[in-house]
Amino acid sequence: MVVVGTWNLENLYRPGGEFGPRDEAAYKAKIAALAATLGGIAPDVLGVQEVGDPAALADLAEALGGEWHTVLSQHPDVRGIRVGVLSRLPLTVVEDVAAFTSPLAAVQSADTGPATAQTSRGMLAVRVEPGPGTRLAVAVCHLKSKLLSFPGGRFAARDEGERARYGAYALYRRAAEATTLRGLADRLVGGHGQDRPVVVLGDFNDEPQAATTQIVLGPPGSELGTAGALRPDKGDAWRLWNLATLIPEAERFSRVHNGRGELIDHILASRALIERVAEIRSVVGHGLPSVTEDPTRRRDAADSDHAPIVAHFDL
Repeated sequence: MVVVGTWNLENLYRPGGEFGPRDEAAYKAKIAALAATLGGIAPDVLGVQEVGDPAALADLAEALGGEWHTVLSQHPDVRGIRVGVLSRLPLTVVEDVAAFTSPLAAVQSADTGPATAQTSRGMLAVRVEPGPGTRLAVAVCHLKSKLLSFPGGRFAARDEGERARYGAYALYRRAAEATTLRGLADRLVGGHGQDRPVVVLGDFNDEPQAATTQIVLGPPGSELGTAGALRPDKGDAWRLWNLATLIPEAERFSRVHNGRGELIDHILASRALIERVAEIRSVVGHGLPSVTEDPTRRRDAADSDHAPIVAHFDL
């Protein structure tokens, strides 16, 4: 059994900087809380998001005990956060992607200034070997946030026109990033989805039926829960299946926004894996806070505002 998960660690920085905990006590409490949750999950491979300080991820690995392998994308965002992988298994980096997949053009990201042809944060793909002759490719992403920011570091719009424009800019970029992620998935699956185990996971910043999430799936028509889910067809060579519908309904959320649960963290799998899912859970038992449009309020919070999503694959 191989346990694969994804978790947004929420501003994992060492103390003293602009974004992380203000003091050592708050930092130690956060590391202890994260380690306690991961100790209960016992992942073999965990995709992580919002790692602001590589040393902080090393501190978390040390708190877990045992031997862990870590790797981070070399493409952080403007706050320094990036995606990475924490793994019990030795891993090999396959790709670290930041440029939009060709021929996508640059998109507008603000009222003024140049358009961008870069993802908010790099997307990382690694390969692990869970057992002799078994190779598993894992891609990790963190798509553009739905929580909007405005010029001058504001989290509130001056008026509805500004709010609508910046909502559109975020959507443009998230759609381009989803398309770029799909391009990375294409290279990993390579037209051999029926026998090539591939997992694409991360914080998509949108729910399963959102257009940006649907872009990543590939050829439509065989989603889990539909009549064609396990019926072989030519699309199986390329498509990915979102495992969201296999999560127990009471747990089918990974963040609480303004009192409403939403599933924005996802695990997608190639055809070679979808009948090998023994279990998938959203680990909400440790409790999730309700977040608002201002993320700075949780600077000193222990644990994370996201729940880990964890899948057990019987390989």
